[in-house]
Amino acid sequence: MGKITGFMEYGRKDESYIPVKDRIKNYKEFTKPLKENELKDQGARCMDCGIPFCHSGCPLGNLIPDFNDAIYQGKWEKAAEILHSTNNFPEFTGRLCPAPCEEACVLGINEDPVSIENIEKNIVETAFENGWITPNPPSKRTGKKVVVVGSGPAGLAAAQQLNRAGHHVTILERDEKIGGLLRFGIPDFKMEKNVIDRRLKILEAEGIEFKTGVHVGVDIKAKELKNDFDAVVLCGGATVRRQLPIPGADLKGVVQAMDFLPQNNRRVDGIKDLGKEILATRKDVVVIGGGDTGSDCIGTSIRQEANSVTNFEIMPMATESRPKHQPWPFWPMRLRTSTSHKEGANRVFSISTKEFIGDANGNLKALKTIEVEWEFTKGQRPRLKEVPGTEREWKCELALLALGFTGSESSIAHQLGLEMDQRTNIKASESDYATNVPGVFVAGDQRRGQSLIVWAISEGRQAAHHVDSYLMGHSDLPLKGEGDLPRV
Repeated sequence: MGKITGFMEYGRKDESYIPVKDRIKNYKEFTKPLKENELKDQGARCMDCGIPFCHSGCPLGNLIPDFNDAIYQGKWEKAAEILHSTNNFPEFTGRLCPAPCEEACVLGINEDPVSIENIEKNIVETAFENGWITPNPPSKRTGKKVVVVGSGPAGLAAAQQLNRAGHHVTILERDEKIGGLLRFGIPDFKMEKNVIDRRLKILEAEGIEFKTGVHVGVDIKAKELKNDFDAVVLCGGATVRRQLPIPGADLKGVVQAMDFLPQNNRRVDGIKDLGKEILATRKDVVVIGGGDTGSDCIGTSIRQEANSVTNFEIMPMATESRPKHQPWPFWPMRLRTSTSHKEGANRVFSISTKEFIGDANGNLKALKTIEVEWEFTKGQRPRLKEVPGTEREWKCELALLALGFTGSESSIAHQLGLEMDQRTNIKASESDYATNVPGVFVAGDQRRGQSLIVWAISEGRQAAHHVDSYLMGHSDLPLKGEGDLPRV
């Protein structure tokens, strides 16, 4: 697994970035890749640790020590085969995943963990550059027809797996282009959209049919899918946005992050019909919410030349080191500073927004906040307390709500008679991903709630196995941690 003494000889080395003053002038990716010999050294850091906890840290069960060893030996094509055996789209996860595998890395107990995510990204990019990733359609067809609703990472993964099993697969997407939040949620500076298009050409050549501009439940009744297809796989995502029900929430200038970000992605893509434009240009912007979506709003606002960008987080500032109550190999809630934060955002923690203030024309001009404290009592839910005398007013012409999602839209579920859980997700267990309606399956955020891209791909792959079993009585498609036959 890498070089036996590699972890003692080489320190962790990550990609560098184009300087802030240059990268904020456009929406292009701004990483500067490592050289091949540097990547070989990084692969050499993977220890012969006995039990690779990175496997359990990765929702896909990626064979991480195996591809690290292949990189150390200079066997890039072999590394690409290993990587693709468990992960349909490493070019997505290599850019966007928060790398729970690295937090579970044994080396990470007392040293910097292996740079798994960066190695993964470089493997797949090398494979594309060398023409190793080519269409691999099934040798025969089963005659069964499957429809996948939603073209995000869960839907694309489920579709590719089911197509490999020989089924005729159709993906329905309500937006004008395929990709879901990969295309219309993730800013181009984190992943340029030609990365998606490059992979879609492979999927289409393998025989998957794409139909865009089809809103299931509106343009076509969900029950029609039951009549036209042998199985239905719902991968529509968690799209119901969390609101902030305080005075002034209806003012012009109080905007959901997932209205702001998709519009800008369409603008970058050259799409003309954007509706009423939402721009941060020459405005004092406050982003409410400290997660990845909030970070994306920060980077986008800075590129739109906002006067200032401030980020509110209701939770206290986390520590940079691993908290004692979240020991290795569990995912720690530590302070994470994104590249967007470093581009000029003012971060404020332990703060709650109380009111949006408008002018005579109904435009947002300011907001009021109060500082908060959290009381933690063992065995009880944390309690939020306002700190008297800490009220403050902030100048603000654009407030972006990046507060997460509360579940999935229910029109499809109602039309099909599907059971929902308490969080308004469609109810299905990980044992088979089947809903209460025979032939209807669900995967990704629409089943588990808002989550990570790596979980979406994992769920799509697992659901495909069970759909295949439902259609054929058995399945040769892999489950988590099981590798496909080489696909590169």
